[in-house]
Amino acid sequence: MTEIVGIRFKRAGRVYYFYPAGIDLEVNDYVVVKTTRGMELGKVVISPKQVLASEVTEQLKPVVRRAEPEDIQRAQEFKDKEDEALAECGKLIAKLGLPMKLLATEYNLDGSRLTFFFSATERVDFRELVRELNSRFKIRVELRQLQPRDEAKLVGGFGRCGRPLCCMNFLTEFSPVSIKMAKEQDLPLNPMKISGVCGRLLCCLAYESEQYHTMKDKLPKEGQRVSTPLGIASVVGGNPLKETVLVELNSRATVELPLSEITIEEQLPNED
Repeated sequence: MTEIVGIRFKRAGRVYYFYPAGIDLEVNDYVVVKTTRGMELGKVVISPKQVLASEVTEQLKPVVRRAEPEDIQRAQEFKDKEDEALAECGKLIAKLGLPMKLLATEYNLDGSRLTFFFSATERVDFRELVRELNSRFKIRVELRQLQPRDEAKLVGGFGRCGRPLCCMNFLTEFSPVSIKMAKEQDLPLNPMKISGVCGRLLCCLAYESEQYHTMKDKLPKEGQRVSTPLGIASVVGGNPLKETVLVELNSRATVELPLSEITIEEQLPNED
């Protein structure tokens, strides 16, 4: 067995696992850990627990220590400097005429690394920019290009529903979303109506996709003949949420009936 603790560095960010190293930790505790970006301040979101060693796919780094008030104050001081760094980088981007959109910047806990996040529609040669930034800030500078979904998560905003974006509010990872999900939920296939502020398909299309798939499997397909209290009819539609079937009677009248009141008789012959 191996002991792990789950730590998050940003709200709705991915959970990373560390070795608690014998430190007594609880959910909402702040800790200092060493990552590839240097020392960072994180928040415990999963209290220490035992898991099978086979479930741990990589070597866990240990928690350095429980965060002290000085650590939290230092993190805030660096955060206060981020706007200044962002403005300086913006000036250099304009000076060099680079086709990139600067989004945010972030210091690590010990101030040894400064990361700038940007988006761009094409490949950008930012080597000269990095040299200028290194000369200006005298620390290690990293530029990281974000994809549209990651940009929306970082910048934030409001969705079509009027609520804060799911990605910045509670989604820790992006699940695959396909146009098939929109079709299965009988949504209009207008890109303007099923795309988010990032320009990609709405993440929420995946929320009820499995439920729609399961419910539609219960309904007879269009064109099937069914037996109803009103006689033999042909299926012309259905509502998976209400679990009702729209049928056309021999009189050409259409009636919506509960699924429980119909029995599938046969498949209509293919018109082709």
